Amino acid sequence: MKNTDYKWIIKIVIIAFLISSIFTLISETAIPHINIIFGIIVTILIVFIGVLFDMIGVAVTTSSSVPFHSMASKKVKGSKTSLWLIKNADKVSSFCCDVVGDICGIISGSTGATIALALSQKFHLNSLLIMIIVMSLISALTIGGKAFEKSIAINKSEDIVKKVADFLSIFIKNN
Repeated sequence: MKNTDYKWIIKIVIIAFLISSIFTLISETAIPHINIIFGIIVTILIVFIGVLFDMIGVAVTTSSSVPFHSMASKKVKGSKTSLWLIKNADKVSSFCCDVVGDICGIISGSTGATIALALSQKFHLNSLLIMIIVMSLISALTIGGKAFEKSIAINKSEDIVKKVADFLSIFIKNN
């Protein structure tokens, strides 16, 4: 295909591999050794991060650059980064939704399985039943969270892009 950016695809595959490896290592070594309640909180946090990044990805793809051109002409902080995010919406969305969002989905499932096993052992419960309940709850939270955030991301896309750009401008010079 003519317009396919193969360098980007290779780069994003490597980034996904590295991020996934790091998160998996941390979650698989830490979760089995922590308090079940803390493990549940960590799992919910992972789901929340996935939903948040999905919202950012959707907002960037649906946002208009027009208000940010106006802000950039007035030298409003974060406006250049906002324009960069929108100009690179395909890559930003791929990173946010596919890399971070999907990795969070996989890791939350993995941590959920570890929590389910710990719950079934601690309370002498049917492990299959606990696994079904925990995994179903994680799926419901993820899907429900993403359904909830999509309309917000679409309706408030410029606000979300601006907030993300403001955050990123802390780390980016000449914004």
